[in-house]
Amino acid sequence: MTLHHVAFGDGVPVLALHGWTPDHRLMTGCLEPIFSQLTGYRRIYPDLPAMGQSPAGDIDSSDGIMAAVREFIDEQIGDEPFLLMGESYGGYLSRGLVAERPEQILGMGLICPTGTLWHKDRKVPEHVVLRTEPGVLESLTDGEDFTELAVVQTAAALAAYRADVAPGLAVADLAAMDRIQENWALSTAPESGPIYTRPTLVLCGRQDAVTGYEDWYELLPHYPRATFAVLDIAGHNLQIEQPELLGVLVRDWLQRVS
Repeated sequence: MTLHHVAFGDGVPVLALHGWTPDHRLMTGCLEPIFSQLTGYRRIYPDLPAMGQSPAGDIDSSDGIMAAVREFIDEQIGDEPFLLMGESYGGYLSRGLVAERPEQILGMGLICPTGTLWHKDRKVPEHVVLRTEPGVLESLTDGEDFTELAVVQTAAALAAYRADVAPGLAVADLAAMDRIQENWALSTAPESGPIYTRPTLVLCGRQDAVTGYEDWYELLPHYPRATFAVLDIAGHNLQIEQPELLGVLVRDWLQRVS
């Protein structure tokens, strides 16, 4: 399977995997403002199967998605060392890739990563709203679900949601995703191998009502070079609610890797 993707720049490959349901724009929207100010990185943003412009084909499991990602890496990166970033479910896949390719992956950066796969087993806070601006809610159109997860309900956050998140939600193959969720767990648990000793970044939202942050406590010993940051005033859309802190911490991670 050939995954649809976009790529920018030249240099060390950076593979960025988006979360469940959106598409590559989730990652380009938050990462390109950072990387466009840097040199020496080739950023690669695929759409995962059943999302964006990548068809699901006959994939019916996370193992199938992982197989497609492996094939994509072999085609686009080959044996070259690369950096890996993942958001939410993309973080779950990233943990699996690190277990398979610890020597090839120079560092791993995660945004609101899934710690415990199944929603019913996660430790998550209740959804709250901590920052608002007048007129934002009134500007929503029928059917926009911006408020479902938004901890920061400002004009800037809404604009980023409309540009980076909503377009992917609108084109996802929900029937195929339901089929894949019947076999959602990877056959090989991500932390089942040796500890990952390369520089790692784990960014969680203190108010993230989807993946939370507490489940990561027991995973941290597996990543002894991890910066683990739980950001206040940040939910599951941390990347659009705390973009400045995201930029600072990603640049710090890149410096640690280099």
